[in-house]
Amino acid sequence: MSTSKDFSRKDFLQTTALGMAAVFFGSSFTKGFVFSDKPYFNLKPIGRQFSLEGYYIWCSSPIWGEDGKVHLFYSRWKKEKGMGGWLNGSEICRAEADSPFHPFEHKQVVLSPRGEGFWDATTCHNPLIKKVGEEYLLFFMGNSNGKTNTKRIGLATSKNLDGDWIRPDKPLLLPGKEGAWDDHCTTNPAFVKGNDGKYWLFYKSWNTQEYETQKGSVRGNRKYGLAKADSPTGPYEKVSENPVIDFSNQPDNAQLEDAFVWKEKGKFHMIARDMGFYNHEYGLHLTTKDGIKWTKPEIAYLDMKSYINEPAPPKHLKRFGRLERPMHLLDKDGETPRFLFGATQGGEFETSTTFVFEILNK
Repeated sequence: MSTSKDFSRKDFLQTTALGMAAVFFGSSFTKGFVFSDKPYFNLKPIGRQFSLEGYYIWCSSPIWGEDGKVHLFYSRWKKEKGMGGWLNGSEICRAEADSPFHPFEHKQVVLSPRGEGFWDATTCHNPLIKKVGEEYLLFFMGNSNGKTNTKRIGLATSKNLDGDWIRPDKPLLLPGKEGAWDDHCTTNPAFVKGNDGKYWLFYKSWNTQEYETQKGSVRGNRKYGLAKADSPTGPYEKVSENPVIDFSNQPDNAQLEDAFVWKEKGKFHMIARDMGFYNHEYGLHLTTKDGIKWTKPEIAYLDMKSYINEPAPPKHLKRFGRLERPMHLLDKDGETPRFLFGATQGGEFETSTTFVFEILNK
């Protein structure tokens, strides 16, 4: 990181009592061993609270409504597109439930791809719902060619969760210049009001040349940057030419994605999906006071098999067994995590669903 660079490979190997085993077993060394540190969150599984026949569901962002219900902003795409359909054909929708303990019901399509000529022509994905003052903010990602290199973060606004959303004509945040660490795209928005009175927008990106020339199952190295604005609707300016979270000096092309950020007891927290720091099945938890210097990641949650037992999935669900796009439903105090929402493959329709956990240690 301008930050994770501060800790060395030695530090990395000391993050668990099994650090030395990593030398021999690689990033998969976590399996079959017991960690000396428990996950940050003590989770009780509630279950697959939302699924749709004929669709993959992803990106489950919950918020309490003024009606006392939980409103879930989620992305979906048709089953026939396969798991990769999120990149070319996803739309953002809203569902409702009386509580996280109740099944969700689809209510409406909120944002759909607009077609040729628009920056969000081919997909709408990565919804993140927030409320500032009397206005609801729906951060999301769109692209214009069905590929990763046109992914851009946008922001739609509304006075009501079920009302008309004002659609942006332009993206909220653009990639860096050619050759920059973030020249490929802007995606996976995470938003919070900072302790400096500004609004902080964290975003994921990576370098195009690395992405195009590297070999292996995961190409490029995903990092997080930070942009700030005086207003929640922007304009946003990047705080640095460097990322604020960067694992590229770690073994095995370690990285992270799907960050969610919240403020609790004066400190900022991030939960994200691990991509090789420990393994590819866990979640990560980091903290910061200024948004720039982050702590070393600890385990936020374990793989799905640590919480539930399900039969082996069909072969097309190659990412079965891990929780992705983790997001919290905060208590009504606005800062205490009470429920963990995420997307995971599987379910009765053999696609992917929203899975909900109750957080017991908060």
